[in-house]
Amino acid sequence: MMQIEKRILLVGLPSERLNRLSCILEFLGERVDIVSADELIVLTRDTSYRTVILDNAYQTAPTLQALIRQLHWQPFLVLGELELNSGSNHLGNIAEPFAYPQLTELLHFCQIFGQTKQFDTPITTQQTKLFRSLVGRSEGIVNVRHLINQVAESDATVMILGQSGTGKEVVARNIHYLSNRSSGPFIPVNCGAIPAELLESELFGHEKGAFTGAISSRKGRFELAQGGTLFLDEIGDMPLQMQVKLLRVLQERIFERVGGTKTINCDVRVVAATHRNLEQMIADNQFREDLFYRLNVFPIEMPALSERKEDIPLLLQELVSRVFNEGRGKVRFTQRAIDSLKEHSWYGNVRELSNLVERLTILFPGGLVDVNDLPEKYRHIDAPDYMPVVDEEQLERDALAALFVDEEVIDIPDQRFPNELPPEGVNLKDLLAEMEIDMIRQALEQQDNVVARAAEMLGIRRTTLVEKMRKYGMGKD
Repeated sequence: MMQIEKRILLVGLPSERLNRLSCILEFLGERVDIVSADELIVLTRDTSYRTVILDNAYQTAPTLQALIRQLHWQPFLVLGELELNSGSNHLGNIAEPFAYPQLTELLHFCQIFGQTKQFDTPITTQQTKLFRSLVGRSEGIVNVRHLINQVAESDATVMILGQSGTGKEVVARNIHYLSNRSSGPFIPVNCGAIPAELLESELFGHEKGAFTGAISSRKGRFELAQGGTLFLDEIGDMPLQMQVKLLRVLQERIFERVGGTKTINCDVRVVAATHRNLEQMIADNQFREDLFYRLNVFPIEMPALSERKEDIPLLLQELVSRVFNEGRGKVRFTQRAIDSLKEHSWYGNVRELSNLVERLTILFPGGLVDVNDLPEKYRHIDAPDYMPVVDEEQLERDALAALFVDEEVIDIPDQRFPNELPPEGVNLKDLLAEMEIDMIRQALEQQDNVVARAAEMLGIRRTTLVEKMRKYGMGKD
């Protein structure tokens, strides 16, 4: 894996202007080293630096161009006004006399270039395992994984925003397990699922006798999460009076149990999530502005599934594997089915997709799902039903065999179907066809012309019944 270094490398022979540039960059807070071109090749073999500045007085233009193209992952600046026809990693030229606005702007360009390349760097085995629940190659989900990597090791409070079902708790768990608190507990609390009068006790605990029913002391979620992460889901549903108490804990890092006087220190990282528009709630006096800014230190917005439909094939693969590993069977999808699912709106986001995979696993265990096997609202591609070629002779043989499976079957009180073969004989083909037509008509009448139920009553597939009706020129009416 490529290592990331925050140093700046000045490539050239020690000179007055290189020393002057080095002093200015160090004054700006940068770490600077002066190296030769040979040293640069060795240093950049496994490491990407904040930027590499090439002295145009040290090498010829073709040599500089070749160097820039060779280290395509490394941002480069050139000292001097030399025109180079190099790659996209040549981000500009530093002109003399050196100026603060120009230097800071070019360094910012290098920073953005470096961050972009970091998105493509391989992730660790632990990250691979955790990020399986955040699969996808879309820009939105790649950015989410990048933000998780950036914030995980700090203790900053994180606010996760996004629609219901996008995977906000998955993000919170990834932040926890990639942080320095991973050995501590991860405690989730759904603020909207706990009654307002019980939420304070749930978060901070209570002492024995603090209220009716408090027969013993009890730790709250903040105490249970000591040394770990507390995930406050649906923070927008927290009552205003509880918002004040939560703000005090975030500011002072202390709290007391309900009915208690002992101060308890709070060593907890808080990650909050909501699907609500908190800024609009602030305007409507439903959410405290000071609490919002305490929670919104590092926001991460989860994209809706409708905004990253190109990730649906990878998500299907992951969800199918998850269901299979839980011992609940396996299902596969045709390309037409996948294309149809990519056309769906997905108001329930990944949670809706997960539920659909589970349902189809039950309906088609070990099967291959095509577009017409999907529930009707997920069919966005017109595809004709496959109708197998029906062998009429085989159908007649099957019908004749069915007549003699049970003697009672041929004991029909209809005079058109005699119990004994008449001396003049019968046209067996016409007799069987007439019998089939009569049975189909009776089944349709008894099932209110619902073809699927009539087919079930006759013990045949719906498609077989439709084919027979077409053969005999029968309609539902």
